[in-house]
Amino acid sequence: MRELRVIGIGPGDPRLLTLAAVDAMQGVDAFFVLDKTETTPGAESLVDLRRQICEQHIRGDHRFVEIADPPRDRRPDDYRAEVLRWHAARTEVIEVALLRELGDDGVGAILVWGDPALYDSTLRIVDAIVARERLPLRVIVIPGVTSVSVLTAAHRVVAHRVGEPVHITTGRRLASTPPDDDRNQIVMLDAACTFMQTAAAEDEIWWGAYLGTPDELLIAGTVGEVGERIVRTRLAARERHGWIMDIYLLRKP
Repeated sequence: MRELRVIGIGPGDPRLLTLAAVDAMQGVDAFFVLDKTETTPGAESLVDLRRQICEQHIRGDHRFVEIADPPRDRRPDDYRAEVLRWHAARTEVIEVALLRELGDDGVGAILVWGDPALYDSTLRIVDAIVARERLPLRVIVIPGVTSVSVLTAAHRVVAHRVGEPVHITTGRRLASTPPDDDRNQIVMLDAACTFMQTAAAEDEIWWGAYLGTPDELLIAGTVGEVGERIVRTRLAARERHGWIMDIYLLRKP
């Protein structure tokens, strides 16, 4: 039976891989990576970062299989339906690659930024492949250091005050956070910098991009003080690199 290892690799710094992740990377016949260069300018650097991580931690040779990432409508009328369609397309191309590139007892791996459990589609896609029953597959998941942990460490801040909960959400859902859950919010995937519309000027924000990489950016302060600077910095960084991965902690006084 083929084996697929879904390995969390943290947000970019090769030193943040866990010992379990390094162990799981050994003995892999092929590392599968979705190539986004046709849809995302500058995305080749994401593949290069994975290669650097492998070169630093793998004993012996390793092989990368790049799979063209299916296109996605970024401004659909029905967001959920478009994401489901996109995931189905990804399921198909990854399944084909696994069948083509791995022998019956082969071992493949997918390196996932951060942790596979948090705002990543890999496990859903792997579950869909297993459910189709075309490809017998043993799946092993290795957790990774999350961007949440790296953000709070970089800013030397606790994610919540004493006894308070933390709400993890996306920019798309930020405006709909219930009042009781908005004391401390970790926000991901916010291309629109939604906090500029939802937060009060006195709310505190700790923002970070390209965490754990040489290009790391950090800004902290109240939204009134640093909000516009975050927007400008984010826009300039995305134009410079062609892509951006950022996250922030938003806290009410």
